Amino acid sequence: MSSNENLSETNTEARFEFKKEEASAFKSEKGLTEETVRVISEDKDEPEWMLQRRLRALEHFQNMPMPTDWPEGPDLSEVDVSEIVPYIRPDIETRGGVDDWTDLPDDIKDTFDKLGIPEAEKNALSGVGAQYESEIVYQNMQEQWEEKGVIFCDMDKAVRDHEELVREHFMNKCVPPSDNKFAALHGAIWSGGSFVYVPEDTKVEMPIQAYFRMNSEGMGQFEHTLIIAEEGSEVHYIEGCSAPKYSEFNLHSGGVEVFVGENAHVQYSTVQNWSKSTYNLNTKRAIAEKGGRMEWISGSMGSRATMLYPSTILKGRGASDNHITIAFAGEGQNIDTGAKVYHNAPETKSTVESKSISKDGGRTNYRGLVHIADGAENSSTAVECDALMFDNESTSDTMPYMEINESQVDVAHEATVGKIGDEDIFYLQNRGLDDDDAKQMIVSGFIEPLTEELPIEYAVELNRLVELEMEGSLG
Repeated sequence: MSSNENLSETNTEARFEFKKEEASAFKSEKGLTEETVRVISEDKDEPEWMLQRRLRALEHFQNMPMPTDWPEGPDLSEVDVSEIVPYIRPDIETRGGVDDWTDLPDDIKDTFDKLGIPEAEKNALSGVGAQYESEIVYQNMQEQWEEKGVIFCDMDKAVRDHEELVREHFMNKCVPPSDNKFAALHGAIWSGGSFVYVPEDTKVEMPIQAYFRMNSEGMGQFEHTLIIAEEGSEVHYIEGCSAPKYSEFNLHSGGVEVFVGENAHVQYSTVQNWSKSTYNLNTKRAIAEKGGRMEWISGSMGSRATMLYPSTILKGRGASDNHITIAFAGEGQNIDTGAKVYHNAPETKSTVESKSISKDGGRTNYRGLVHIADGAENSSTAVECDALMFDNESTSDTMPYMEINESQVDVAHEATVGKIGDEDIFYLQNRGLDDDDAKQMIVSGFIEPLTEELPIEYAVELNRLVELEMEGSLG
């Protein structure tokens, strides 16, 4: 993915829809029991404290109801965890992954070659991690950043080699397993994911990327990402996800925890292209200290149902948060996305911009929360939700919640819903475009606020995925 031109020539549909025969070194039984949790922890040779955290999360999961009573929420009646395989260790010799693509087994190497990850690493990234099924199979960081003390490794390695940092931050202060049922599920059977640590006053000038691929039918992927950016540091983390379509449903329930130190800046970008047999249910949260700046950029499409609401706690004076989200729902899809921001200190600022597209009876929804605490004076928030629909069968809703407990604040909310008009199509057709190209041009302009925030390689890829969704070619 070295250039705009090369990406435009790529057969994106073929790159994402291929599948490989399953080849695993270890595969757990279906379902979630205490024995399953113990087996996963033992296979990873984890310390006792991590096993105990898993077991506490399991207890929370067993005691919590499914979120089936949310107004207009996605139908989760088919999400049966007892039918999911929660842990598959891929068949590679080196636990924790290799640092050379040529050392991977041919089938796994071919998978990431088709996805373009090695090319992206050469041309646009300072570090890459690649997860296949339940574990990281490749991990590498440019030496110049390692010399500055930047750590980028898989979470299993972090538990062993950076135990104090992980024990302090993992599902403790940011996303406790008691937060919701799927956070508890994640805490019990998490596997793989990324650990990023950026020392004080260190700015990582090129993005770090992790790519997560589900290949096996009927499995769940539960990677955990933990990012710690110390005072004055800066890092951009990009996450890519995909899975081929199967007759059985797959479940993705990742967890993300971001700690933004004083005057630090973290940008977290994700482009998710799951298949229509995948339920995508994540918990992502950041805590920003004094003057810290957090940015979430999310593109979600392809899945049967998505519930994705990245949240930020603005803990210190002057901290800020920016959310940009795009959701695309086609036939049989319910994409429920949004943002949550908690203003817990004075002079904090947040902006939320949501873009949704629905066609062929698909449903999108913005579900958001802005909370401004008593004492968070001189804080400000602005929420903008724009929805674009292709037809009369599609649906788009906006459900913003504002909890304002302080009078000296600035609050704004704006929502628009529109349909692609015949006159717009007619205008573009008169300029030489056919019907499909005219619609794609309108959509590309509509989502530009998100794509302009991404490196060119990823912006082009996102536009190609949107085009394929419009054609009904993905999933």
